[in-house]
Amino acid sequence: MANDASTVYDLVILGGGSGGYAAALRASQLGLDVALIEKNKLGGTCLHNGCIPTKALLHAGEIADAAREGAEFGVRSTFEGIDIAGVHAYKDGVISGLYKGLQGLVASRKITYVEGEGRLTSPTTVDVNGLRYTGRHIVLATGSVPRSLPGLTIDGDRIISSDHALVLDRVPKSAIVLGGGVIGVEFASAWKSFGVDVTIVEGLPHLVPVEDENSSKLLERAFRKRGIAFSLGSFFKGADYTDDGVRVTLENGKTFEAELLLVAIGRGPVSQGLGYEEAGVAMDRGFVLVDEYMRTNVPTISAVGDLVPTLQLAHVGFAEGILVAERLAGLSPVPIDYDGVPRVTYCHPEVASVGVTEARAKELYGADQVVTLKYNLAGNGRSKILKTAGEIKLVRIRDGAVVGVHMVGDRLGEQVGEAQLIYNWEALPAEVAQLIHAHPTQNEALGEAHLALAGKPLHSHD
Repeated sequence: MANDASTVYDLVILGGGSGGYAAALRASQLGLDVALIEKNKLGGTCLHNGCIPTKALLHAGEIADAAREGAEFGVRSTFEGIDIAGVHAYKDGVISGLYKGLQGLVASRKITYVEGEGRLTSPTTVDVNGLRYTGRHIVLATGSVPRSLPGLTIDGDRIISSDHALVLDRVPKSAIVLGGGVIGVEFASAWKSFGVDVTIVEGLPHLVPVEDENSSKLLERAFRKRGIAFSLGSFFKGADYTDDGVRVTLENGKTFEAELLLVAIGRGPVSQGLGYEEAGVAMDRGFVLVDEYMRTNVPTISAVGDLVPTLQLAHVGFAEGILVAERLAGLSPVPIDYDGVPRVTYCHPEVASVGVTEARAKELYGADQVVTLKYNLAGNGRSKILKTAGEIKLVRIRDGAVVGVHMVGDRLGEQVGEAQLIYNWEALPAEVAQLIHAHPTQNEALGEAHLALAGKPLHSHD
């Protein structure tokens, strides 16, 4: 729809990923007139290049492992290989169903959807395809792209990003994954299940370094058992091509060779050349700076999602987008408690957490005020049936609420919902212990951990 001077939208949103489309849907629901601008595909990174396709690959990997391991369960099954075209067809089918649903949703809410690359031209205007869209308020939601390092060129050939890895037309014999955070360990996990010889290189002392150290150590133990190699504590120095692959050199002099190098060192904000600085928006290292209500220093401009320096998670983008829409519609939304956001890494085994780590709790409350408890999944019937190992670790304030829940084990990402309620409702262990958890479920492990923390352990030792 061409826009003339007589049309002034309540809200013009630049970017149709998780943060942008959530803001659009909620704002239209609240009666605001919305224009949503997206240069690529509605749904953004999460739907097309992130959460959804990677989890589909991980699930395909889980099926491959189940085929290999059937004998352990008395099932005669054999693993005959990965049909990569079939894997992509499955993954793309999942994406396309969700994409169609999202397009239908946006259309049904009477949102003006504009396909094209937008640019902020003033605190109240965005130009797209030669047309100017004017809004009483602008929301910047232009997202992120895979980062690289100085002197490391992602060429899409032997040195690839997660975007390339998602459409790779073959299963490589070997791969080096640079980065042991969420993206790195998820790809390493899926590739190992596909039969790839994988080595992770992480400069910090642990895999998934933002998690509680106990979770990192449990994941490292599980990866060792699976035959996933990793090098920790020395940073990347350089990469060069060999006759048939890539050689990576670390600062400590170690070298690794493989067919491919996946650069998975995080994602950087998309903010260059979009007119943000010219409009006076405060920035830091490419991120747009916002307050707790997602307001920038320019009164008519807000920003959400991976573009701002908060947790780069789709569900955080949704929450930030909804917060902005509600604020602009005159409601009084509550700022987001980022510690209260559930976090899940979908590798095998899964790592799930909410709240603060033990180390952070000690900083906040003092070392003598922090109590922890570990509940081993060996005591959980359902985990035994699934043949998964791991632990649930609780962090609480002495005589007070549980402030951290840290879980490692297959399918424990599905248990983070109750963990989120425990943290966000500031539950006491005794209050959770009173609730009856279904048997035999993995959810029961969360209940038993709280029973133990309340001083009345059932299936664990004092």
